[in-house]
Amino acid sequence: MAQTTSKAAKKTTAKKTAAKQPAAKPVLLSGGNPQIAKGYGDAPVQAYIAAIPGWKRDLGRQLDALIVRTVPGVHKAVKWNSPFYGTEEQGPWFLSFHCFTKYIKVTFFRGTSLCPVPSGESKHNEVRYLDIHEGELDEVQFCAWVKQASQLPGERL
Repeated sequence: MAQTTSKAAKKTTAKKTAAKQPAAKPVLLSGGNPQIAKGYGDAPVQAYIAAIPGWKRDLGRQLDALIVRTVPGVHKAVKWNSPFYGTEEQGPWFLSFHCFTKYIKVTFFRGTSLCPVPSGESKHNEVRYLDIHEGELDEVQFCAWVKQASQLPGERL
């Protein structure tokens, strides 16, 4: 019985020690993009946003809030170290974004169908990009594109 009590005491001590240690910070990849494990739902997206460095974190929060407000019931995931937004639980996806050193790049998977078409061209025929630098987000235009994009057939990735 003394041995059982000793094992229980060690487990309790280990749990308390683990609880006191700060959670490991996500690794930042090139350009400051957070490395977040693949996952579905709001929690991994919020973990990604919380790990974004500097002014881009506020922009990430703003983009997420605008997307949620514009597309009620939007589904979220983190795939390939980027948040994805879609109309169904595991896709199809209409939008994603990714952090770079000096901007956040928003990917519209059916961007050539948006009006007006976002200016950032891609080697993929239908994809268009929007590079947002500090202080440059046009909320009205962004929300218009998000609404249009959410109503188009999404991309299964």
